[in-house]
Amino acid sequence: MAVIEITKENYETEVLKSDKPVLLDFWAPWCGPCRMLSPIVDEISEERGDIKVGKINVDEQEALAAQFGVMSIPMLVVMDKGEITNTSVGYKPKKDVLKIIG
Repeated sequence: MAVIEITKENYETEVLKSDKPVLLDFWAPWCGPCRMLSPIVDEISEERGDIKVGKINVDEQEALAAQFGVMSIPMLVVMDKGEITNTSVGYKPKKDVLKIIG
């Protein structure tokens, strides 16, 4: 499944009302660790049909970043049925990202 760009306009539909768990990647184009993590997140989105993967550009979606209390990026958040089930801050190798998802 392709990665979805999450915005305040589609957040409720794509995340809160999702019938699958959602992996959210909070990132910014100027962030080196974010650029290292991005291909891993993209790979997981292609391999795992049981989850939805969304990316949130913190520069463009400041309200969503604030809502999640994002202080450092990259930040991964796993949500299921509108509830946060796991979070992680900083670059992680693929095996660790998969553990975060569960």
